[in-house]
Amino acid sequence: MATYEYRCRDCGLFEVRLPIGTAAAACDCPECHGPASRVFSSPYLSQLSPATARARSLEEQSCEAPEVVTSVPAPRRRQRPPHPALQRLPRP
Repeated sequence: MATYEYRCRDCGLFEVRLPIGTAAAACDCPECHGPASRVFSSPYLSQLSPATARARSLEEQSCEAPEVVTSVPAPRRRQRPPHPALQRLPRP
């Protein structure tokens, strides 16, 4: 179910919950039964988790100002964790 927003000239904004893709361009106001036109608004992005909101923000920034790479990054060497037996040896 999706929430669609409509605006009545007399009563103002109201919301209607309908299956996705079934909203009409106009519907009747539930209060005065007059014609109401559909309003396109932004989705409820404030309900996203902070990690998802940050990822979306970075995605939008990269569309307008992508980072430019000037050289190939150097390969990183993986450091092996020390062997557990070596931890028992005396230290100088």
